[in-house]
Amino acid sequence: MSEQVSESAMQAASDAWVAFSRLKRRLGELAVSGDLSPGQASVLARLAKHGPASASELAAAERVRPQSMATIVAALERAGMVERNPDPDDGRRLLVTLTELGRERRLDDRRARELWLARALQERCTPAQLRTITEAMALLDDVAQS
Repeated sequence: MSEQVSESAMQAASDAWVAFSRLKRRLGELAVSGDLSPGQASVLARLAKHGPASASELAAAERVRPQSMATIVAALERAGMVERNPDPDDGRRLLVTLTELGRERRLDDRRARELWLARALQERCTPAQLRTITEAMALLDDVAQS
């Protein structure tokens, strides 16, 4: 089924895509995770968002080889940020779970990125522009949930 899409909707979609891609890349470049590799920071974020997962599930979700994920999980485990526990539904399987330290590290990372973005917006936007951004984000959130 092919629907007609207005030129203005296509332009809005393209502009949003470019802006979100640039913003995601910029936020990813921020060195707020200290000694964590990007892969380690990404696993902490995934576990915080989606909960415990097996190393193979993490590897698939992060699109890395299982051996690479094993290295990432081992480093996080040595640092005390994750632990492996038997899956309550299948005792042969281990689930990687955030520890309290891992949760705190993830929150610190998120707060630092949000603070950077808030400062950047405050420096570049008027109060009216900030309200427009807030309204636009609410609309995009509605689209994402439909």
